[in-house]
Amino acid sequence: MDELQDVQLTEIKPLLTNKNARNFQDFDCQEHDIETPHGVLHVTMRGTPKGNRPVILTYHDIGLNHKSCFNTLFNYEDMQEITHHFAVVHVDAPGQQETAPPFPTGYQYPSMDELAEMLPSVLTQLRISSVIGIGVGAGAYILSRFALNHPSLIEGLVLINVDSCAEGWIDWAASKLSGWTSNIVDIVMSHHFSTDELTENLELIQTYRLHIAQDINQDNLALFCASYSSRRDLDIERPTVGLNEDTVNTLTCPALLVVGDTSPAVEAVVECNSRLNPTKTTLLKMADCGGLPQVVQPGKLAEAFKYFVQGMGYMVHSPSFPSLLFSHLSTESVPSAGMSRLGRSRTTSSSSITSMDSSRMRSLNSPLDAPGGGGLDNQSRPQTMEVSC
Repeated sequence: MDELQDVQLTEIKPLLTNKNARNFQDFDCQEHDIETPHGVLHVTMRGTPKGNRPVILTYHDIGLNHKSCFNTLFNYEDMQEITHHFAVVHVDAPGQQETAPPFPTGYQYPSMDELAEMLPSVLTQLRISSVIGIGVGAGAYILSRFALNHPSLIEGLVLINVDSCAEGWIDWAASKLSGWTSNIVDIVMSHHFSTDELTENLELIQTYRLHIAQDINQDNLALFCASYSSRRDLDIERPTVGLNEDTVNTLTCPALLVVGDTSPAVEAVVECNSRLNPTKTTLLKMADCGGLPQVVQPGKLAEAFKYFVQGMGYMVHSPSFPSLLFSHLSTESVPSAGMSRLGRSRTTSSSSITSMDSSRMRSLNSPLDAPGGGGLDNQSRPQTMEVSC
């Protein structure tokens, strides 16, 4: 096996200050309202598709929209250096965008399956051939369902706080509330943040409590929450390598699962990881991080995303990553397992996760960097990895 090397993660800059605590501003974007078989979707596009490269497509969680969920990450300097090479499409779930009008009385909100089936219309109208999806919570579920139904349209998935199971979280969240009234804002807050975060990270909590209560239409939010809590099980199954990989229902693209070490979603993410193909899946547990890793630790997530797209064959050249050139290599020269060179440990099963007190991630020498592609010999072995950073 190739020698392990340390890769220093980007130093994290302060996230929120009193001056710009609710600055979720978009820059250089075009907004579109796209008709789909299940209603209109509001999407925001940064940049234009570049050649045959995929477009990064994001989908937010309940209580958020694309701005509050993703702009901290995509406005982060290191992430902008990566996305300079990709167009980005942010999808807002129906009625969740800023200034969205209330739905009429009796409106039937789309199910999770129907929300996933709205996405092909977005790709068709924007003339996008394939995407790398980044989803959080409900958005991660929607993108997973989309990938299961349309595998040829998805090149890779970054799934943050994903729950592949059918259990509704609303009753669970309400039972965890202590001394709070169980209104929609409180329930959504307990979905995003652990009890410790709710009492300790006061600036972040105040920012998102105000956003959920004031910037999102509450009736529309309740409909989105009800749709998510009624979701079906994804019914995915971990394949046995070399035996039934082509017959079981599972994600066929590279997948990076991300969760903060104090997130309420840890158990759900670990369970989802245990049901995915071990040769194509990486589980990243982020230390000192709770329910919104893309907000609290954008530098670490940008670094992880850089390795993920590198593992897919896309390489980034930027001042922050000077050793890499941006290009796309053929699938013959690049292993299909996403982020397969980033790991502290390799296991055949990742049903459990351990925390490591380190600010570094380890990366195997990549065949993209080494002459002769010598690292490809290991592709027949399981490569699901548990990474703490």
